[in-house]
Amino acid sequence: MNSQKPVFNVSDWISSQHCYGVGKKPIEIYIFIDPLCPECWALEPIVRKLQVEYGQLFSIKHVLSGKLASLNKGARTYESLAQVWEKTASRTGMSCDGSLWFENPISSPYVASIALKAAELQGRKLGIRFLRKLQEMLFLEKQDISNINVLKRCAEEVGLDVEEFNKDITSPSAAKGFQCDLKVTTEMDVTEIPTLVFFNQNIEEEGIKVSGFYPYEVYVHILEDMLNGLPLPKTPPTLLEFLKIFNLVATKEIEVVYGISKNEVEREMKKLVLQQAAEKIPAKYGTFWKYIDQKEAINQ
Repeated sequence: MNSQKPVFNVSDWISSQHCYGVGKKPIEIYIFIDPLCPECWALEPIVRKLQVEYGQLFSIKHVLSGKLASLNKGARTYESLAQVWEKTASRTGMSCDGSLWFENPISSPYVASIALKAAELQGRKLGIRFLRKLQEMLFLEKQDISNINVLKRCAEEVGLDVEEFNKDITSPSAAKGFQCDLKVTTEMDVTEIPTLVFFNQNIEEEGIKVSGFYPYEVYVHILEDMLNGLPLPKTPPTLLEFLKIFNLVATKEIEVVYGISKNEVEREMKKLVLQQAAEKIPAKYGTFWKYIDQKEAINQ
């Protein structure tokens, strides 16, 4: 007797992931990424600005593509990866240090992706925070994000239930979630990362796929087209509130969100440093700023 594997239906998957009901947002953006991808990291300023100005209109779901996780080990591969990181950092302003691939290379690339799916089992918002922390540890701290101790620290710092995370990272659920993402990537013909796919509430309609990295205005135009118009963009919060919300931000992210120059960012952030509300963190390319919780500072 011939046995047939169940057919994976991408429409059913989208239906299961999509937001419904009163109070849900009209647009859902699927961002196809790999935690090791510097271009995905470089997209963060644009995602931040979209969240600040139009965040009430959309929710985000990350889909793991596995495009980089299959990299072959070897000195030549590491050298080429290091070059890509350095070029991306110098071009985009989002620092990533290619020397990681010589000093502390990623031992098991797939582990980071499985860990992200484990984090998402505790909620989409926690999953997004976990991904950001993974990227910070990788691109700024040069940590091996396939190391279980690094992953546990990451989980703890973003507020995950670490005991539950430890169980989930080796569970069939996390592995199945990753495999499901890989199938979606294939069936939606995603060949480049990052790729963004925009869906509206009518899931019968095809999504709008944008492969690669584009100016902010392109993504706004897509939202406007799908919603037949947009409200006025929301005014960004104060720099202190922005820092408090996101905890660690790049100078480049502040430049993009607030539409100000690098010198203006430095000048304004120095005021927060003097107020002991922020800490300056130099990076290989550019600068990052970390929020200092005044209550915690007083208690220390």
